Amino acid sequence: MKELTLQNIAKACRGQLHLYFEGQDPSGDAEVTGVVIDSRKVEPGNLFVATRGERVDGHSFIPQVWEKGALCVITEEDLADSAFIKDGIRGNYIVVESSFQALKDLAKFYRSVLDITVIGVTGSVGKTSTKEMIASVLSKQFRVQKTAGNFNNEVGLPLSIFSLQDEHEVAVLEMGISDFGEMTRLGDIAKPDHCVITNIGPCHLEFLGDLDGVLRAKTEIFQNRNRDGAVILNGNDEKLRTIRDVDGTKPLFFGSCHSEEEKRAQKEKTAEQILDIYATDIVSFGLEGTGCMVHTPSGDFPVRVPLPGIHMVDNALAATAVGLTLGMDLSAIRDGISSVEGMSGRSHLIHTPDYLLVDDCYNANPKAMRAAIDLLQNAQGRKVAILGDMFELGGDSGEMHASVGEYAKDKVDVLICCGTLSKQMYEAAKDGTQKTFWFETREELIKEIRRERQLMAAPIDWSSEPEKTMGLLETDDTILIKASHGMGFSELLEVLQEMV
Repeated sequence: MKELTLQNIAKACRGQLHLYFEGQDPSGDAEVTGVVIDSRKVEPGNLFVATRGERVDGHSFIPQVWEKGALCVITEEDLADSAFIKDGIRGNYIVVESSFQALKDLAKFYRSVLDITVIGVTGSVGKTSTKEMIASVLSKQFRVQKTAGNFNNEVGLPLSIFSLQDEHEVAVLEMGISDFGEMTRLGDIAKPDHCVITNIGPCHLEFLGDLDGVLRAKTEIFQNRNRDGAVILNGNDEKLRTIRDVDGTKPLFFGSCHSEEEKRAQKEKTAEQILDIYATDIVSFGLEGTGCMVHTPSGDFPVRVPLPGIHMVDNALAATAVGLTLGMDLSAIRDGISSVEGMSGRSHLIHTPDYLLVDDCYNANPKAMRAAIDLLQNAQGRKVAILGDMFELGGDSGEMHASVGEYAKDKVDVLICCGTLSKQMYEAAKDGTQKTFWFETREELIKEIRRERQLMAAPIDWSSEPEKTMGLLETDDTILIKASHGMGFSELLEVLQEMV
């Protein structure tokens, strides 16, 4: 990896380098081949950063990573006489005060030596899908690397940066936060050239207070940006549209027009919020995507966004803005939008013999819940929403869960609420026309689903009264699965996929 020699690593981390010379370069000028914190992923030549977690201490794996060929280890302990070192196994190591801080410091150094354009993507909802859309568009002209999955915090972002190599021309980095100051620290590491903010919604209100707090926290991304870079914002968002200047840079606004009046106002430049890049003639193709006409300063083009949900149009518009900023032509941008692929946990469609599953179980907040319920309206046949707790909503959590229940009322055929917080969701929805159920835990819900499945599959014994089912699921249902990540709904998804 470029300039990641042991000497430079120690200097960047403000650590003490200890060299073990047997069969190795005694100068400390050898470069590591990769940086990992998971001992299972160590390959020869890697740097292993030993971190301490709540359940696992990475220091205990140091002998194994040396055996696997790790070139060096970052450690919070001097290993000369450490209890972690057994059987005389030795290797290069760097002692630091904090391994997590060393990880960030090293990523900041590595970013500084890379000749690469960085797109920083943040927002309350849609960060990951927008990141995927931008990467799909840019890949039509550039060699692109993007954040893997949701590696977007103060541990994940450095690991994303370490995945960058000399051949990459553009990096699309997702940046997620839950408190003030975090975005400033992430920006100090990533140094984004161009910044994209998808929206401002009620996320992490336990720490950020209100929407104005969310806006302040997200816009910290501007503090470390390239002053010659673009600021790309959702002009339909009432908080973001108030930003008219960022240190002398006029933002590029994108957004959707859902009526002829809005379309005409944008064309005639009489709209209250003038959008630089906007979509009109929006047509839903159900869960198979959305068609629209995209208008830009460089011309217009029709496109079909292949991911479910009208909100994906805004993601495509953000990607269009980034593509134009980097000098792409409209045909390449259109190709990138048309070929984008969905991600697990993000409105990802899974076809099984019995159900169509809408996997949206990575995370949740009230705004995203409502968008997912709207998406489910496009399904054919019976519509089932399995909704779980939303975390980090602060003192208004109960009211916000109830608001989702009220919103879901009469919009689905079956509403299944799961989790202690979701009792409020259930109470607000139970007098609607839909069937409504509540389970306190994920385990209780899975148990009932399995019980019903077994009863439905069992032969009927006409000599006895059949055991009743609650009627949670039926063959050919379209099932939305959504909750905050901590609810562990990925296990529920696996159970539903196994039911064939």
